[in-house]
Amino acid sequence: MLETLNAIDSFVWGPPLLVLLVGTGILLTFRLQLLQVFKLPQALGLIFSAKNDGSGDVNSFKALCTALAATVGTGNIVGVATAIKAGGPGALFWMWIAAFFGMATKYAECLLAVKYRTVDANGNISGGPMYYIENGLGKKYKPLAVMFAAFGILCAYFGIGTFAQVNSIVEITQISAGIPVIYTGIALTVVVAAVTIGGLKSIATVASKVVPGMAVLYFFTTVGIMIVFADQVPNAIATVMNSAFNATAAQGGFLGATVMLAMRSGVARGVFSNESGLGSAPIVAAAAKTKWAAEQGLISMTGTFIDTIVICTLTGLSLVVTGVWCGDLNGAAMTESAFTMAFPSFGSLLLLVGLVLFAFTTILGWNYYGERCVEYLLGVKAILPYRIIFILLIACGPFLKLEEIWVLADIVNGLMAIPNLIALVALSGVVVAETKAYQKHLQEVKNKYAIFILNII
Repeated sequence: MLETLNAIDSFVWGPPLLVLLVGTGILLTFRLQLLQVFKLPQALGLIFSAKNDGSGDVNSFKALCTALAATVGTGNIVGVATAIKAGGPGALFWMWIAAFFGMATKYAECLLAVKYRTVDANGNISGGPMYYIENGLGKKYKPLAVMFAAFGILCAYFGIGTFAQVNSIVEITQISAGIPVIYTGIALTVVVAAVTIGGLKSIATVASKVVPGMAVLYFFTTVGIMIVFADQVPNAIATVMNSAFNATAAQGGFLGATVMLAMRSGVARGVFSNESGLGSAPIVAAAAKTKWAAEQGLISMTGTFIDTIVICTLTGLSLVVTGVWCGDLNGAAMTESAFTMAFPSFGSLLLLVGLVLFAFTTILGWNYYGERCVEYLLGVKAILPYRIIFILLIACGPFLKLEEIWVLADIVNGLMAIPNLIALVALSGVVVAETKAYQKHLQEVKNKYAIFILNII
């Protein structure tokens, strides 16, 4: 069974899907005229200056924090280490490439989510790929929307949303702090239940407080590692760039890697971390209070920038400057080794706090994603049963370590992307039109303001 699932997983996350993911980003990048470069300053400014004067359930900042809560998780710590262990330091460069084009993809999917969002029977906003597939492409494409929602629920229940994060939390707390698994499991279940029963507003409130704090803590910790190993930073960057285009020789516990392996490891782990193209972030972006779909697209686009260009980069460089990537360790153990080399007395504790917060917020974000998929398929009556099952799975998570579950989770995660990417390519014209309309509106506002100032003078 495991061998069969591994074969399916290798096929799903093989070259066809990776080419489709990056290819969609390249298409959107050119159709949007390098929007992720020229409009990034505007997007970063909107995080705190958006007016939030449209219909929606939460403000744009909370929507972004909830999306970041789901994307900034163990992938930023464990996933980066796994990518570099498999593909060498060059994998980090290919993570940057995937993120660069992924920013255009994230912009497009979150723009479409706002444009085609609806209101459910409880009066809450519903949106995401299932809605812009059905309402944007037409009713005959509904099977694609149903496929996305079904894979979304499976991913929330058995993939990114539960077991992977729960296991990471209980393992790191047991290793670093000696806390028994059962105690961590009980505490985690209670906290998750308390937050998720309250729905999006409760999740968004917690995310808007926790996400900025955890990002700042991790940022300063990893920058601290850069300072401690400052003499190694130039060489580390050179190693990353050289390894991206040349085979990396075996050294120490590293077995060596080809350029293709570095590329595949970097792109796959990059997409897994920032989720650009998977269709998850648009689900919460749809709930943002905004009049302009393109405005929320810009704000959401910064999520990929923060997740990969900032956080994954800092993790990756920490592993390279300390030299731990050449050792025998992998995953969280490799990252912990880098932290303790820089800060022997408290490095392990810093990683413990970071990993627990990253994993916990991912659980919250994916709870909401799965909920909206359930609502699309079964209606609002299914939301409460979904939440109860989710909480029960969190309670069981610490004691389940079936390898088949992890592989299945990876498969459904990849399958989510296929219907979403089809819709993004088909609706790229709509994305371009909405973008032009929004930028024209901004120019008109700027012109009116200029005339007003001139009249005063």
